[in-house]
Amino acid sequence: MKDRHALERTLQSIIAGITALLVMIGLLGTATHDPRPHDIAVGLSAPAPMVQQLTQAFGAGAPGAFRFTTYDSEAAARAAIDAREIVGALVVAQVGPRLIVAGAAGDAVTGGVTAALTNAFRAQGTTLAVEVVHPFQSGDAHGIALFFLILATLVSSVLASALIALRGGGTWTTQLGTIVAYAGLAGICGTLATAAIVDGYGDRLWEVMAISALLSLTVASVAAACARLFGPAGIGLAALVLVLLGLVSSGGPLGSELLPDAYRALAPWLPVGPTYSALRGALYFDGVGVAGPVALLGAWTAVAIIAMALAATGRRVRRRTAVAHA
Repeated sequence: MKDRHALERTLQSIIAGITALLVMIGLLGTATHDPRPHDIAVGLSAPAPMVQQLTQAFGAGAPGAFRFTTYDSEAAARAAIDAREIVGALVVAQVGPRLIVAGAAGDAVTGGVTAALTNAFRAQGTTLAVEVVHPFQSGDAHGIALFFLILATLVSSVLASALIALRGGGTWTTQLGTIVAYAGLAGICGTLATAAIVDGYGDRLWEVMAISALLSLTVASVAAACARLFGPAGIGLAALVLVLLGLVSSGGPLGSELLPDAYRALAPWLPVGPTYSALRGALYFDGVGVAGPVALLGAWTAVAIIAMALAATGRRVRRRTAVAHA
């Protein structure tokens, strides 16, 4: 009998591992097997004939890749970039065409816009000048370290929550208090460690700490709620949705604009993509675009706390019912 139970546990472990492997390959494969730009917002400040020519050319040659908005002046186009309404703008003036792109919008997005418009003008024998505004800082020229701060926060928060929820004992409020304390420390320590690598975040350091701490609180509280509702399997569920699916749908440092429709539709509702956007907004766009992601993380956290409270209430009711019937 012992040998049979040991064999069953071994088979269950193997099946769980293979299932996780296939799920990861399926998610990653469907997301990245054919990356193409989708609905990238680009501004145009140019004579009407050229605007019409460009929009028609890209509409026919790369349908759905770009979403063009026209502006009356270069100043208006720059203001739209500052407000993160567009990732770049083509400005055509007497001195020649110039492309203005927001570097911190992401390499894949700005690179796609730059390549497409540069090639379009090169085909006409014209050189397109490129100006980069809102760049990533020199110590993290592609925003990769910033994204790895998110990744490290995700994984560590799920792990900490699993230990707190499954081993820590105590009431749900005690566990929540521990999670809050951990999230605060994670935000501080993770940000300081990353800042040391990228040569600092200047006077935006506290904003990065706050956003990172909120992400940790969100992930840890959701994982704890899932553990209270579904036991150890709930931690796996939280890791699957918030970590794996969140990372894949976000597109990583490249962004979700190159992913299939299903992933792009999902990305704004999971914590990873919005958090990366909030961090870039805080660091490189003077806080533009931070409020929305913070509200989303707050909503996830509130739902998780309510779920933890309801799970605890349900347990108390079941215990009282069991005692009454004993």
